[in-house]
Amino acid sequence: MGDLRSIPGVDRLLGDLQDTLLPPPVLTGVVRRCLETIREEEEVPDYEEILARVKAAISRVSRTRLQAVLNGTGIIIHTNLGRAPLGPAQRASLDTISSQYNNLEFDLNTGKRGGRAAYLEEALAEATGGEAATVVNNCAAALVLILKTFALGKEVIISRGELVQIGGGFRIPDIMESSGARLKEVGATNRTSIKDYAQAIGPDTGLLLKVHQSNFDMTGFVSAPTTNELAKLAEEHQLLFVEDLGSGALVPLEKRASIAHEPTPQEILKQGCHLVCMSGDKLMGGPQAGILSGRRNLVSAIKANPFFRALRCDKLILAALQNTVDAYLSGEADRHIPALALMALPLETLQERGTRILEGLDQAKGLSLGEGVSKIGGGAMPSAEIPSLTIEIRIPNLKPKDVGYQLRLNTPPLIGYVDNDCFKIDLRTIFPEQDAIVVQQLQGLY
Repeated sequence: MGDLRSIPGVDRLLGDLQDTLLPPPVLTGVVRRCLETIREEEEVPDYEEILARVKAAISRVSRTRLQAVLNGTGIIIHTNLGRAPLGPAQRASLDTISSQYNNLEFDLNTGKRGGRAAYLEEALAEATGGEAATVVNNCAAALVLILKTFALGKEVIISRGELVQIGGGFRIPDIMESSGARLKEVGATNRTSIKDYAQAIGPDTGLLLKVHQSNFDMTGFVSAPTTNELAKLAEEHQLLFVEDLGSGALVPLEKRASIAHEPTPQEILKQGCHLVCMSGDKLMGGPQAGILSGRRNLVSAIKANPFFRALRCDKLILAALQNTVDAYLSGEADRHIPALALMALPLETLQERGTRILEGLDQAKGLSLGEGVSKIGGGAMPSAEIPSLTIEIRIPNLKPKDVGYQLRLNTPPLIGYVDNDCFKIDLRTIFPEQDAIVVQQLQGLY
């Protein structure tokens, strides 16, 4: 081990660090941890190397801060990049509600304390086709709340083919068991019949659950009961029937792009389902939220559950979601919801933008336009593919992964992907006002 006395102190290093974005206590902590690591090494580096390593550590920590990025992946609802982006009207509602006092729990009609999200719940019921609706902080929370309210200590019957895993390694069986309900699997992975459900019903049955396979497709020798068949079975046995739609489409998406139909809560409830839950920040294009809609007495029971308070949304989520639902109800969703607008972007528009980007570069050696395929993302519609346009980057002596690393170091970071030994930027998920930034960052590669 080298001479520990030659290791500089924290104060000296802090004096040589300029223009860091970290608050002083966080900065000091990073420096101390870096010095602790160096003290454990066999050889003590010289001061310049120590300073360089500290700066690199600070840079790594700074890049973990939540910040805006340019999404060049072509994945419209990118889970890792914040899912659905909000439009100008949604953002404006956040600014207004966050910067001023508001009537979150104040009834302007009576002048007394009021219920939270009264208008939003009414609007959500209209938008989803339910008698009543409410909202919690995400769809997994909505499912847990449903099960805690109606199936605590009881059996929940579900097809083996619907025991899906969602993001972050969480699985439907784990979520169900955490609620206090008991899982009862029926059928096989690829085939489940209505008879399987009927035979599983017993005195301990709490409800029938159907989970939409939103993040994977099953083809071939497969079958499953329809929503209508399960609704009739539930009615025969006087059981509750719940469907978890997950991805949360509110309008026919096949009218926005050449993609398959995604079930909406309106059509599921019309088929006899008693209660549905879905996400607000996926296909709906709003903030993170879990929406519950269905029969009025069921929604009322959920809101009366003490656990409901632990999962409720704050004023910012309610404001953005209220604006999102208003856009749908006023027929303006395609104009005000970015996720829908990105799906519908014509390929010709992307071609024009891509051409202008390359023409805006001082040099475009190794850059070209190529055909791309955009995805919906967010654990929704895995087979949906939308033709798109990419900027393809093949710069001599610069590996694709190194191109990606350099672009991630920019402010804002530009995120793309590697395909066929080429780094690509899909323009469908780059907003037009960001094209000038793309030009600047591509120029910086040379």
